[in-house]
Amino acid sequence: MSSMTSNEAELFQRIEEGLYTPVISDSLDSLGYRDNAMSHRIRPLREDFVFAGRARTASWMDVFVPDPNPYQIEIEFMDKLRPGDVVVTNTDAPLRNAPWGELMSTAAKVRGARAAVIDSCVRDVKKIFALNFPVFATAISPLDSNGRGRMIDYDIPVSCGGVLVAAGDLVVGDYDGVVVVPKKVEKQVLDLAFDKAAKENRTREELLEGKLLKQVYDKYGVL
Repeated sequence: MSSMTSNEAELFQRIEEGLYTPVISDSLDSLGYRDNAMSHRIRPLREDFVFAGRARTASWMDVFVPDPNPYQIEIEFMDKLRPGDVVVTNTDAPLRNAPWGELMSTAAKVRGARAAVIDSCVRDVKKIFALNFPVFATAISPLDSNGRGRMIDYDIPVSCGGVLVAAGDLVVGDYDGVVVVPKKVEKQVLDLAFDKAAKENRTREELLEGKLLKQVYDKYGVL
């Protein structure tokens, strides 16, 4: 994976500051991508966590006995993270594994990653708060992954929160949830989203001035 360009960094910052997941989800809907918002079960650990970046996917499997070398692929994956990456893991439906914690967050942040979306348990939550590294997860648990889960591959398509995510897809998260924008429609989606956000801002201003909702909706067409 190539390093993040300055243009990419500026794009992610523009998204984080100017967009929000509902308007991106609406734009995906308008293009027929109606299943690209992750399940409501995946929540930010802290309400102010916001991110935009490129998916780096990781696939885990259940294991049931401790492994003498449990972290080999996991370490390899983490050391290959690049600026702009968002770690996205596949679904751990039984929630018997906490594959992400303080040290993984530290390693990811130092490599320039922007966030992690873990469809499983996470731990060391207050230490993650201290790092100020955005982590979104399904649950919190003190469990170690050794003997419960093992990373088996990375940079392959994974299902996370009910959405199929490919490495390189744009992923955006905030308090309302996480959305995934496939690369082939990224420009269209972002153009629509920025346009709708601007119309929503004007709609809000005119509503605050006392105009009727029908008047403003007829003018801008957003709700």
